Amino acid sequence: MQESTRILNNLPIDPLTGSISVPIYQTSTFVQDAPGVHKGYDYARSNNPTRKVLEDTIAQLENGTNGYAFASGLAAIDAVIKLLSSGDEVIAVDDIYGGAFRLFTHVYQKFGINIKYVDTTNAQNVADAVTDKTKLIWIESPTNPTLKISDITAIAQIAKANDILLCVDNTFASPIAQKPLDLGADIVVHSATKYISGHSDLIAGLVVTATEELGAKIKFIQNASGAILGPFDSWLVIRGIETLTLRIKQHAENAQKVAEYLLTEKLIKNVYYPGLPTHHNHEIAKKQQKYFGGVVTFDLVIDDKEIASQIVSNTKLFKLAESLGGVKSLCCLPCEMTHKSIPAEKRYSAGVTDSLIRLSVGLEDADDLIADLQQAIAAAVTANADKSSVTV
Repeated sequence: MQESTRILNNLPIDPLTGSISVPIYQTSTFVQDAPGVHKGYDYARSNNPTRKVLEDTIAQLENGTNGYAFASGLAAIDAVIKLLSSGDEVIAVDDIYGGAFRLFTHVYQKFGINIKYVDTTNAQNVADAVTDKTKLIWIESPTNPTLKISDITAIAQIAKANDILLCVDNTFASPIAQKPLDLGADIVVHSATKYISGHSDLIAGLVVTATEELGAKIKFIQNASGAILGPFDSWLVIRGIETLTLRIKQHAENAQKVAEYLLTEKLIKNVYYPGLPTHHNHEIAKKQQKYFGGVVTFDLVIDDKEIASQIVSNTKLFKLAESLGGVKSLCCLPCEMTHKSIPAEKRYSAGVTDSLIRLSVGLEDADDLIADLQQAIAAAVTANADKSSVTV
């Protein structure tokens, strides 16, 4: 059975009414037949039928044992870090999402959890960073925003050899394009705000575990901390999953065309997209991803924040906004937006320059998106003709 068929077929029909759409159980509590005797639900923080359908669905999509839905992607990340204890150490990808960096560095380091940031595109760097205190390896592949690719299988082997958990943030690929648990990871997290929901209308996070034992630990944290996803937002994510396969295919097709066009622009220095043969670890991406995703980033031959700002401010179809993964195309300037919390020196060392622009390529016609970028770049070239590095 193909995955698109499996997704739709596995979403349950409501047994009470026959509703083909999963009902929204908008309730805080559930009536019990006797003290402690109920139908599997007692209080909505602990369990909710709508949320349970989402959690079971994402577990199936990632080929995991258990799934859990949280109020945001950061709440999902927070739950995973709460598996650790003071004195433990995390090896994390250097080109990390700014929110995760803020959480790791400014919250959990205060509680005695040490974070090492390494370039995980070379698995040997991970192996070299391991100590007897390392309890978790945290990678994104592709990363946000420079789309670095890490060899999940190779890093999973390092983790298992040293009795370390491997968590993969699979937000950019989605379970349609990549299944990290099948490659040896222990935990997968998603910002379901992005591709999984797909319509820029909610905030949500998901965690999937490879074993029942890990699942029970995440469930305890979810219930104890209370950062659960509400029933209506759970229903919206379920609705997004119904079209996930179709959307991911089109996002990737459009992004490939946009990336290939950007290679032709003289103002652009680097184009980052795993689907380009020139992309670092392109062959690994081909091996572990079915599709290359919908995010494309690029920087300029002159690393000028003002020129980059002009480009993202002058697009018409690409809307200037945080986030990504929706049906409408978005653009942003990470140094002033998504990655502003990361110190400039660290940001640059990870490749996030002042002129780096991130595109979330949506489902509009690719030719229209390319034309939009062409006019915005041409306008920036004209406005900065006095700068010697800016040429047509």
